[in-house]
Amino acid sequence: MEAIEQLIQRVAQIPQVKLGHFPTPLEECPRLSEALGGPRIFIKREDCSGLAFGGNKVRQLTFTLGDAVAQGADTIVHGAASQSNHCRQAAAACGKLGLNCYLRLARDHKSIPQGNLLLDKLAGVDVEIVDASFGPELDVVKHKLAKKLELEGLKPYVVAGPRSTMLAAVAFTWCIAEIAQQQEQLGIDADWIYTCSVGGTQAGLVLGTKTLDLKMKPFGIAPIRWENKHERLRTAANSAADLLELDTQVMDADIQNTDDYIGQAYGYLTPEGIDALKLVVKTEGIFLDPVYTAKAMAGLIDHIQQGKLGRDDTVIFLHTGGTPALFAYQEELVADL
Repeated sequence: MEAIEQLIQRVAQIPQVKLGHFPTPLEECPRLSEALGGPRIFIKREDCSGLAFGGNKVRQLTFTLGDAVAQGADTIVHGAASQSNHCRQAAAACGKLGLNCYLRLARDHKSIPQGNLLLDKLAGVDVEIVDASFGPELDVVKHKLAKKLELEGLKPYVVAGPRSTMLAAVAFTWCIAEIAQQQEQLGIDADWIYTCSVGGTQAGLVLGTKTLDLKMKPFGIAPIRWENKHERLRTAANSAADLLELDTQVMDADIQNTDDYIGQAYGYLTPEGIDALKLVVKTEGIFLDPVYTAKAMAGLIDHIQQGKLGRDDTVIFLHTGGTPALFAYQEELVADL
């Protein structure tokens, strides 16, 4: 318990703003476990984090916007895919904090005024769809806009890697400390924690479990293909360790992550993901999102069916939110029904 408290104290020293409802619940899912023939499954409800329909980015924005405010910023510049959960939560967070918000979203097959994009517009922030691909190309657009806004007298802060990814790792190191406390309260000692991530979320899970020497092993289901993903995760984790002044060093051997459940591409649904989504709501009344958590749950289910997890194992599934995106995929989901 002392090690957990020490880690929480280190996290508390990092600049942050109050945005979400923490700790998020850790719920057992007995009917889902029964339907799958074991193992014992718990869901960490980051979708219940409170801001703008919740999601894992609320925890991350606690630190990225804390960093921005500490630097004296009055304007946030962000951008990602058109149905970005991160951007939706950033827009809402800026409203809560009284910051200007500019979103530059990549034009793609879901650039429609539904789901997250509808919520961005309802939040009243400056939204523009641009012809730049999600990733480094879009980051160039964001930084160029920030320079323009600076010339206009604003004080912009760009949410982008590697700093944003590192602060996400800080956020989910904190999440692991929170889970460790909840495990003690529930009397469990999980073997695995599964989530959909190829960035700061998993980096923080790895750093936190290694720092606290937990039995629980993080497993990441990638939603998108990134080059050099192990380097990306390791760098984010170790940068977070440096910021938190931890002795922990994360190595490639600590990182387990698979591209096996992406399907056609990022942002496209898979039949297995849709099946997983329907199973979880049917057994537990919890909706997953179609792009991230449904694919991660499909991966967890497949691992159970392959025998990689046994009936006596305990697994935590980190629900990263994203449910507003369901409405942008109405056509595909209705076709499946």
